[in-house]
Amino acid sequence: MNVYKFYKLSRRFQDFNIPVLPKLITYIIRLFFGCFIPYSARIGEGTKIGYGGIGIVIHSRAVIGENCIINSGVTIGGTTKKRDVPILGNNVYVGSGAKILGPVVIGNNVVIGANAVVTKSVPHNCLVAGIPARIIKKNIDINNYL
Repeated sequence: MNVYKFYKLSRRFQDFNIPVLPKLITYIIRLFFGCFIPYSARIGEGTKIGYGGIGIVIHSRAVIGENCIINSGVTIGGTTKKRDVPILGNNVYVGSGAKILGPVVIGNNVVIGANAVVTKSVPHNCLVAGIPARIIKKNIDINNYL
C-alpha cells in the first residue's frame, strides 16, 4: 500500500464523518512515510506521490488536481499572513524539493522544476524554474516532460 491509498482511505473516513480515524491515519502516514498529507487536503484521482512521499508537506486546505506527479521534498503550503493556499490544476509535475507557497493558482499541464520556489500564479502549459520561479517556456507539451 502506498501513501496515496492511505490518504484516500483517511479522506473516505472524513467524508463519512468518522471523527478519529482520519487523524489516526494522518499520523500513521507521518510516522511510516515521513510526510504530512492531511485528510482535509483535496487531491485528485490519479495523482502520484513519488518515492513513498519522503519529505512531502501539503497544507490542509490545498487543492491538487488530477494526474499530478509530486516528487520528494515538495512543500505545498500557505504563508503566515494569508489565508489562501495553493491550488494546482490537472497534469502538474512538481520536481523534487520545489516549494509552492501562498495564494497561487497553478494552471493545467505545468512543469515546476526541481527546487523552484513558486510564489506567483502560473498560467496553463508552462515550465517554471528558479528562485523565485519564473516562466522558462510557454505552450509546452506536458508529455515531453513526463
